[in-house]
Amino acid sequence: MITQNKRLTGIVLTVAFLLLLPLIAMQFTNEVNWSLFDFIVAGFLLLSTGLLGELVSRKVNKFEHRIAICAAILAVLFLIWVELAVGIFGTPFAGS
Repeated sequence: MITQNKRLTGIVLTVAFLLLLPLIAMQFTNEVNWSLFDFIVAGFLLLSTGLLGELVSRKVNKFEHRIAICAAILAVLFLIWVELAVGIFGTPFAGS
């Protein structure tokens, strides 16, 4: 039980650290210009990806299946992130 709580704490701290990077970058350059909504969306995407990965690691027994499912989750995260950033698919959700 304690190990599971440590992993969840690690996921939350990793998400917080990753969100600190653009926040700090915004202090030094005008190239990074995130709004509060950008931080909320990024936090949701990163946290949900981490929690889904944790769920997969707890529920899926076969190692190969775990790797495949986690790779699919990361691929979906990447595609959503890229679409929101530059709009490679041309959906109305694109940031450009």
